[in-house]
Order: sequence, then C-alpha cells, then structure tokens
Amino acid sequence: MLPPPCHGEECVRNIFILLLLCAVVCLCANAEITVGVIVGATGPNAAVGGPSKSVVPVCPTTIAGQKVRYIIYDDMSDPSNAVKNARRLVSEDHVDIIIGASSTPTGMAVAQIATETKTPQINFAPLSGVSPWSFQVAQPFPVVMATVSDHIKAHGGKTVAYIGFSDALGDTVYAGAVPQFQRTGLKLVANERYARNDSSVMGQVLKVMAAKPDAVVIGASGTPAALPQLALIERGYKGQIYHLPAVVTMEFLRLIGKNGEGAIASAGPAVVAEQLPDSNPLKKPSLRTKKAYEAMYGAGTYNQMISTAFDAFLLFESAVPAALKKAKPGTVEFRQALRDAIEASHEVATTSIVFNMTPNDHAGADSRSVVLVRMEKGEWKLIK
Repeated sequence: MLPPPCHGEECVRNIFILLLLCAVVCLCANAEITVGVIVGATGPNAAVGGPSKSVVPVCPTTIAGQKVRYIIYDDMSDPSNAVKNARRLVSEDHVDIIIGASSTPTGMAVAQIATETKTPQINFAPLSGVSPWSFQVAQPFPVVMATVSDHIKAHGGKTVAYIGFSDALGDTVYAGAVPQFQRTGLKLVANERYARNDSSVMGQVLKVMAAKPDAVVIGASGTPAALPQLALIERGYKGQIYHLPAVVTMEFLRLIGKNGEGAIASAGPAVVAEQLPDSNPLKKPSLRTKKAYEAMYGAGTYNQMISTAFDAFLLFESAVPAALKKAKPGTVEFRQALRDAIEASHEVATTSIVFNMTPNDHAGADSRSVVLVRMEKGEWKLIK
C-alpha cells in the first residue's frame, strides 16, 4: 500500500528529511580513512622530517578495500607548531590517526594531543614513556644501547663518554644507555649536551677528550649529529665513535666525508637489506619498499629515515583490517578500534622491526631490530 500523499510544507519537509538521510548513508558508505601526517620538513630536523614526508606519495590509497586520504603538515621542527598541527588535524580535518611527528620533542608534544583527543598516534622518533594512544616505530634506545654496549665491551672498551642533544631525544637516549653501560661494566666518564642548532661543540668535546674514554656515544639525529664527530676528529680522538640510527643516510655521509671513516652507527636492518640472510623476516618487506621508493625517487635514495617512515605506515596498514571489522572510518569507535589493533600487533614484520606490542610496550621491538653498520669509503657496511 502506498503512503498517503503529502501536501505543502509537510511534503517539502519529508522530502528534505529523506534527502538528508540519503546523504548521511552515502557519506558513511563512502567514508575514507583520513591519515594526518606531521613532519619537520623544515628547520633543524629537516634531514629526518623531509625523508619522512617523501614516503607519503608511495603509500597505498586503498587498504582492505577502503580509500585512504593523507593530509600532511610541516611543524618546522618546532613542538609548539606540532601541537597546533595536531589540534587542526583532529578538530578540522577529523583524522582517524596521526602519523608523526619526526622528532622526540615534537612527537611528545603530539602525544599529549593524541591522549587528550583519543586519537591513535604512530611517531617516527622514540617517545618517552607509554601513552595509551601513542606508539613509536624507531628502535627503542634500551635495545639500541644494548647492542652498542655489547660491541664496546666485546672490543675491549672499559670507559665511555656520552654527548647528546640537550632536549628530550638526548635525555631519552641517555636514559636508555646508562643501564646498558652498567650491565656491561662500562664506566661512564662524561655526559655532555648541545642544542640542535649549535654551530660549535668544541667546549663539550674538550671535556670529553679530557676524560679519555675508549668510546664515545653521540645521542643526536640528522645532520647536527655530525658536529661532535667532526670536532672529535679535529682534536685527534682515536677511540671508537657510535651514532644513532637517525644518521644512517647518504646526506650524513656526504656532510661528514672522510672524517666519518670508521664510525659505527646502530641501524635498522632495512639499510643493509641486500646483506641480510634470506631467512630474516625483514628482508622481503625491506626490499619491496626500497624498490617502490626508488622507482619514484631514483636509485640510492632509500635510507634509514625512509625505512623508519615506511614502518609507521606499514604498522598502520596492518591494523586497518581488524579495525574495519568493528567500526566505520570517521567515528570515535574506529579510532578506538585502530588503537586496539595496533596495540595487538603480533609478529608484524615491517622493514626494520618485527612488532610485538603490548599495553606496557608501545615500541614492540627486540634485538632483531638493530644491526651495526660502519662508515667505509662513503658507504654503510654491515658489521657481521
């Protein structure tokens, strides 16, 4: 039986309601997963943030049959800008997840907004502490420093000096390093700091030299990490120098030149994927992402920062199917489901980490995520 006809204002109102309902249904049916990306593409952390940004065009625009849209903001390596960007992504762009930022200070700033707004976040750089809504894809510093400390000890080192950034990254590296130094019986003889935009660290280096350490660990990222290395070599330091994964780029090698010869960096396995055994679970995803990236940007452009950025997007991608089973994108429920799926990641192999997340561990990495590489004639060579 047909409904009774309507007339005048009542008919117009009914038609309007019907059209509105149709619009809502269509919107929900075609909802995209919206990904907010925050990077320090400019400023002192650009050597890290720039490569992270370049990964986005290589990322899939459809995951599990669902369209994905990426929105990118540059925080200019400034935590206050990172906060503004995060708030804008949540309140104006209505993102389902935030990927970024690209440093520890900016990432910690974003983590506050992620927790406040209940928006999952995957940070490119290490974070301090565990937030229910924030995850990281950089190798955890306790794991990194365990590998470094074991190498120093195995090669006869007894004393070590630390020189790092005077910010959250420097503090986080130091906090991860000290217990490992103690575990291996290494004596810490110096703890010096400098700012990312400093033009000289000679004063700090002179104090390190005076302590006569067998090894020096540089807790810095990007091109600013070259400053202590260059100063140490200039002053004639002959001990072993160790760097973080964030320096394993061709840009760093070009900057430091022959003065970097012999320096060692902890790194994700992806940067030496070709040198890994076929049994390594990280080899295939590393080679696959490297091929895709270099097809767009050219041979030799893939590096540690690129692989770390890919890890963030691969971790997100792996969580999407489970989240879609529970809720639609653009909803509070989907953000919660996405967060829960990331936290439940088990043996998820990306380019440099096999993730095993838990409520108490939002880094989820073990010793498989770290290798040591040496600067040799302008290249990074795996130390076997």
